[in-house]
Amino acid sequence: MFLGEHEHSLDSKGRVILPARYREALAQAYVAGERDGCLSLWPPEDFAVRAEEMRERARASAGGRRVARAFFSNAEVATPDRQGRIAIPPKLRAFAGLDREVVICGQFDHVEIWDAGRWAEHEARGAAELAREEDD
Repeated sequence: MFLGEHEHSLDSKGRVILPARYREALAQAYVAGERDGCLSLWPPEDFAVRAEEMRERARASAGGRRVARAFFSNAEVATPDRQGRIAIPPKLRAFAGLDREVVICGQFDHVEIWDAGRWAEHEARGAAELAREEDD
């Protein structure tokens, strides 16, 4: 299970270091564009589930096919190096607006990589919604 929030920086080669607590589970991983303009990092078994969701979406509509094409054509294998860094391809960095400061956050079955400013906005809105949430 991936939990927590970690601030890191991209290096000059577009690499980011994974938090130590995630490295074993992500020794083999896939990186892809995700909803809300972030990147997702998936262990193989969970990427297979996400890929099947995208495949079903592609079968359902023309819009689903466009989304699936963008998802699969930009997804990459992400293998951490000895220092625990993964290289993020330029096209995915552009998709997520990653420049220098990033936030890596656990999302239960995967990890998200956000531009730090974009993450601050999304996290603040999510926290406010969580605080307002009521039992029905």
